[in-house]
Amino acid sequence: GTMRPVRRNFYDPSSAPGKGIVWEWENDNSSWTPYDMDICITIQNAYEKQHPWLDLSSLGFCYLIYFSSMSQMNRQTQRKRRLRRRMDLAYPLTMGSIPKSQSWPVGTSTGTPCSCPQCLLVNSTRAASNAILASQRRKLYPGAVRQSSTFAGTALWPVGTGTAAVAGGTTKGEGLRVPGGAFAPSQSVPGGVPLPGLNNLNRPGTQRGAGLGARATVPPGVPALPVKNLNGTGPVHPALAGMTGILMCAAGLPVCLTRAPKPILHPPPVSKSDIKPVPGVNGICRKTKKKHLKKSKTPEDVVRRYIQKVKNPPDEDCTICMERLVTSSGYEGILSHRGIKPELVGKLGKCGHMYHLLCLLAMYNNGNKDGSLQCPTCKAIYGEKTGTQPPGKMEFHLIPHSLPGYTDSKTIRIVYDIPTGIQGPEHPNPGKKFTARGFPRHCYLPDNEKGRKVLKLLIVAWDRRLIFTIGTSNTTGESDTVVWNEIHHKTEFGSNLTGHGYPDPNYLDNVLAELLAQGVSEATLKD
Repeated sequence: GTMRPVRRNFYDPSSAPGKGIVWEWENDNSSWTPYDMDICITIQNAYEKQHPWLDLSSLGFCYLIYFSSMSQMNRQTQRKRRLRRRMDLAYPLTMGSIPKSQSWPVGTSTGTPCSCPQCLLVNSTRAASNAILASQRRKLYPGAVRQSSTFAGTALWPVGTGTAAVAGGTTKGEGLRVPGGAFAPSQSVPGGVPLPGLNNLNRPGTQRGAGLGARATVPPGVPALPVKNLNGTGPVHPALAGMTGILMCAAGLPVCLTRAPKPILHPPPVSKSDIKPVPGVNGICRKTKKKHLKKSKTPEDVVRRYIQKVKNPPDEDCTICMERLVTSSGYEGILSHRGIKPELVGKLGKCGHMYHLLCLLAMYNNGNKDGSLQCPTCKAIYGEKTGTQPPGKMEFHLIPHSLPGYTDSKTIRIVYDIPTGIQGPEHPNPGKKFTARGFPRHCYLPDNEKGRKVLKLLIVAWDRRLIFTIGTSNTTGESDTVVWNEIHHKTEFGSNLTGHGYPDPNYLDNVLAELLAQGVSEATLKD
């Protein structure tokens, strides 16, 4: 069978686990789930200092803890869960000195560590992890953890051999639950003895440290491999990283497995008094307006409004039905409208592309029927294009924080909120329920001249129901759900790990081009 290392960890008696305190949140099954011990310690510290609330974003989680209502709120979805503080768990206290550790694996009799490739991998990863964790824990929890010396003063590789020597400081583990439900004290190692096999494996330590937000530098000479997260981000797959680690350790080289950084989706909390209207923009909220086609504008009237009849069409294909323009439309026998013969050909006024009138009529009837036409060849828009966005609300305001790359400007925050509902006649499946995942959605623009121009055009696009539509999600594959409609938004506030954040010097120009493709231009603002 496979042998794996285990470890014991000691928590200071004044910390949350030392007092037998565990914080838990209520899951969907109405049962209680404990937080990780690092989170418990942070929550307990804030609770003891009588803070009214606690923001966990610095630890890599988008949650707010409210002690007055004993609840946890997801900052992205605004969903709240109940919270409780348990004090009925007993943790053993160790009297006297902490016992010395016995490393794994050990020899059969002498206790001398072995030098197999697996042990070398464990040792090198653990040493680099402890070095990073030590500095992080001292910064995050000053004075809260007693020194356990799990790798104090020890060199993984003898100095002078040409390989970087890595020395760790103090570290505190998450704690391994031992039989009986107690936390056991940590094992310690005699300092100053360069034994390469000493080990009590961290849960890769740097991965745990990365989730805490404060990132330390990997020790000199130790290459870092950012391992892919569960959500698919990160440049290196876990299996590939593990194989690389084994090969490097077999060659006598240390390697440090790290976790790819998490995106910073939201700004720090902002009080209501700090939220201001956007200069030059009327109001702070818009609701979706569903526009209906006037009764006088029949489909035939719309098509005739934007085309000019062609008496002698050229001998080329109609790109809608793929029949020759000199012959009848491919929709002959499928569509029949009084006054429109299947052989009639028309030319669009702006772009000059030619189609059968019956084909244009079929294309219009298959669309949103909003009184506008869009050339299928060059995408030129005739009339005012509207979309199929479900009813919802758009809010926009200024917050006193700066985006990366725009340090001299405040930030425009846009909040879109669309509830679930029933699809209308303009949607893919009329009468069927549609879902709205991830709302409210927060988006960000710099508060400068071009950023305010983009906001004004986005408001026009929102009024025309062009920001969202109902379709199939490219991310989850779910159908009949609200999705973005080809106008990109920046949803990361303080990073650009997914491509949806800042800095991005070309974003404002790109989104102006996308708005223009939807028929929303600066000329719209002058009307």
